[in-house]
Amino acid sequence: MSRNQWQRRVDRAQELSGKYPFAAEILHFYVEIARFQKDLHNRLEESTRQQGGSKAQLAGPPELGLLLARFRPFLSVVEKSGPATLAQVARQLETGSVDSHTQLLNEFWDGINAAEPPTGPDQFFACAFLQPYAEFVRSRSEMHWAGYTQSVCPFCGRQPGLGVLRPLGDGGQRSLVCSFCAAEWEFRRIVCASCGEEDHRKLPVYTADELPHVRVECCDTCTRYLKTVDLTKTGFAEPVVDEIAAVPLDLWAQERGYTKLQPNLMQL
Repeated sequence: MSRNQWQRRVDRAQELSGKYPFAAEILHFYVEIARFQKDLHNRLEESTRQQGGSKAQLAGPPELGLLLARFRPFLSVVEKSGPATLAQVARQLETGSVDSHTQLLNEFWDGINAAEPPTGPDQFFACAFLQPYAEFVRSRSEMHWAGYTQSVCPFCGRQPGLGVLRPLGDGGQRSLVCSFCAAEWEFRRIVCASCGEEDHRKLPVYTADELPHVRVECCDTCTRYLKTVDLTKTGFAEPVVDEIAAVPLDLWAQERGYTKLQPNLMQL
């Protein structure tokens, strides 16, 4: 991901926080998280340039000392800007040792192929902190996934966090976006990303008037749902940010008994 792309996430979150009062609080918090993630990503790029582009230094936490050096500043960001529950956990983590931080980050990173959704506040901290590192490693990999058809991320094995409809001819091409490393891969449009259900009668889609470019794609077979950002309707959307902003759609789906396939970065 380029620096400009990180900034677009920040800018989009600021724009939507003014447009959607119901999501303003969570978007203000996301802005602070995204700014930190942008800075960490830039530090990783700079560190790699100084090392001559060596990939040997990017084997995974905690081998890259820069990661652990930035964890306490990240906790400070959450303590100052996050909701009370997360701020309290941030204060508790700040009193922990480097070894405890190392364990937390390693446990989350080592579970990257398990496709298990993060649970609990500690997992939020590990996921949000390591996400720019995961995106950085993926962007520098030589892995290709043309023709890949599975519903889990082809790079890191995590569940998708959202879907995207990109313009293609007179319609839209559906893709899934990884909830952790942000890899994006094409996926059939009329099929459940959770259980593989293909009967369109069991795959209802819902939208809201205030969020016409975000849709809830539900499955009546497994009762899971995924939100998809339709770029054929709003080309300026930043899928990760717009998905977070569409809080009312999550509430709507959950009130009707659907469970989200994978919580987003804000654990919604």
